[in-house]
Amino acid sequence: MRPQLYFLALAVCGLAACSDGAQPQAETAAPAAFAAADAQQIRQVLSTQAAAWNRGDLAGYMQGYWQSDSLLFIGKNGPQHGWQRTLDNYRRSYPGAAAMGQLDFSQLRISPIAADAAHVVGHWHLARPQKGDLQGWFTLLFRKLDGKWVIVADHSS
Repeated sequence: MRPQLYFLALAVCGLAACSDGAQPQAETAAPAAFAAADAQQIRQVLSTQAAAWNRGDLAGYMQGYWQSDSLLFIGKNGPQHGWQRTLDNYRRSYPGAAAMGQLDFSQLRISPIAADAAHVVGHWHLARPQKGDLQGWFTLLFRKLDGKWVIVADHSS
């Protein structure tokens, strides 16, 4: 197992172990306090992020992430921590509209872990006519903090 995946798996397992001590639930069963509205709010975070990206607003895109030095982002350069560092990395990698292209998310699978946590897997695609399209998969760990769903860990490839 690649070190990045191992670290993310440990984080997800650790979160699940700290939740309430209950036995793991079937993939289709949501924790009692996790409602359909929670899944819809997570989808809305991703939709808002895509809209911000598509208008060239990286700071707006980053509003979907936990604004903390503990935010974990795992990409091709390995684990990185911090909201500001993640924003700075995006700015370096995507310096303008042509590099950013148009983002869409698809094939979303939202799996509740606890009343305030969810695991999300999905596909991302950047349509970039001038630079060439990019695409890949992501695994996100969402937490509901202060009543707001935010990404606390992101592994994108």
